[in-house]
Amino acid sequence: MERRISEAEAAEFEEFQRTRREAEAELTLKKLQVDVSHRETDRHSLYAACDFAKKIGAFSVTVSPVNVSAARRRLNGSPSMICCTVGGTGESLVSVKQKEAKRAVSQGAKVIRLVPCYSALFGGNTGYLKREVKKVRRAAKKCRVVLSLDDHALSKEDIERGVAAAVEGKADAVSVRGETDLVLFAVRCSAGRLSVEASGVENAEQMRMLLRSGTEYVLTSNAEHVSEELYKLLVGTDCDGDAS
Repeated sequence: MERRISEAEAAEFEEFQRTRREAEAELTLKKLQVDVSHRETDRHSLYAACDFAKKIGAFSVTVSPVNVSAARRRLNGSPSMICCTVGGTGESLVSVKQKEAKRAVSQGAKVIRLVPCYSALFGGNTGYLKREVKKVRRAAKKCRVVLSLDDHALSKEDIERGVAAAVEGKADAVSVRGETDLVLFAVRCSAGRLSVEASGVENAEQMRMLLRSGTEYVLTSNAEHVSEELYKLLVGTDCDGDAS
């Protein structure tokens, strides 16, 4: 005779499932990088991003060089790290990028996101790219160095050259646009020699898909929206526990 579970057992199982889904949501959000590195970022939006990163336990807050100190003060006591984007449009001298990286590290950044010289990348000048990565790697000391290959003008051929330069220059990761085929391509090119990140994430389903494709961390300017969607998708509530 088939045994039927009691109401108490059913309720206990449902609670177990809910707890597991909450844990999955929390672990997923630890892969999130909150991006406030754009030029429109004012002090209010910077602080709001830092506070939200602390709330959800995000991996990092990505800022421009001028906001590293302010972000460090706001994130004080938080496990969320500061990621500083150096290199501007990419067309600045290597010496300038080195100084930006060195200063960011001294101010508390733990991750350096390097914008490469795109003219060298488009032109196939891999030697220049390798030297650029190596010099910023030295300036960043023990910090994580990520080579940004996120520009929409980059082809797969350009990304392949960028990955090769990142490997030769001892970077820890590359970042590509948040498209599954590009992530899979970068993962194949890296062959386990560095990790792959994805940028431009707009929703929770995209984030989960990219993580399943091999992305280690994802970068988004819509952290609150992605977080809210993720909780509703997995748990049926928002981050504060309110039912949808």
